[in-house]
Amino acid sequence: MKTVITFGTFDLFHVGHLNILRRSAELGDRLVVGVSTDELNLAKKGRAPVYCTQERMMIIAALDCVDEVFIEESLERKRDYILQFSADILVMGDDWRGHFDSFKQLCDVHYLPRTQGISTTDVVARIRKYA
Repeated sequence: MKTVITFGTFDLFHVGHLNILRRSAELGDRLVVGVSTDELNLAKKGRAPVYCTQERMMIIAALDCVDEVFIEESLERKRDYILQFSADILVMGDDWRGHFDSFKQLCDVHYLPRTQGISTTDVVARIRKYA
């Protein structure tokens, strides 16, 4: 059984999130998804997510393509998470290309293209425009 692991905040869930999760799932037999904590997102992106960690985890867990969800507490623990879940493949968005190549000794690393024209930042900007 081939296990795929990926990570994200998945705030304001949109079709880009769905696309990357579906494409990740197609690479293996089991998809495990780490959802960044509110604190990690604040440190990483400079803003708190709209939905709390538990709500975002519930959304991701409800998807048919996702087999398991866990809390990602630290960017520095990716290696630990890969080992913990015995991941064969790490998938990240291509905006991270090269950043996780050091994990190629543990598993295959795939960088998937993001869905054109959609991002959480864009969704937030559109909401603010009409608010």
